Amino acid sequence: MKSLELLVERIILSSRWLLVVFYLGLVAALAVYAFSFALKFLKVAKNVFIYDESDMILAMLGLIDAALVASLIVMVMISGYENFVSRFDDTDAEVSFLGKLDAGSLKIKVASSIVAISSIHLLQIFLNANQYTDSKLMWFTIIHLAFVVSAVMLGFLEKLMAKPKDKSEKPAL
Repeated sequence: MKSLELLVERIILSSRWLLVVFYLGLVAALAVYAFSFALKFLKVAKNVFIYDESDMILAMLGLIDAALVASLIVMVMISGYENFVSRFDDTDAEVSFLGKLDAGSLKIKVASSIVAISSIHLLQIFLNANQYTDSKLMWFTIIHLAFVVSAVMLGFLEKLMAKPKDKSEKPAL
């Protein structure tokens, strides 16, 4: 019976390597998104003398939005692999958060990134407010606020979970 238990444990622990397929898929998605970004950038560069100020701001916000999404993908890939699959062997890696993000802090960073991306989308919408009904503007704002509240709640819950159980312990900073 003990050997069956060990076999099941080995299978379960080995199954974490299946996550590599997802992370490699994210690498491929990032490459496709980089190509899409390059096309957007070329469109902006081609029209730099044609766009008026508001069009240029909207185009720049689109590029910033793309950069935030790409950064989010990289953060999820690296910290997800590091937390759930295996540690990176290359200790010379120059990634500042490598090995510092646990699952809880990763959730907070992802939620914060979603709020930032949502903020940019909301700003783009408000810059084109005349194209939307008041009802749609209200719903876009409510959805954005739901993201903000979710991120704040995740941060609050993470802080609650980090509180020491023993009063003699000092809280982590």
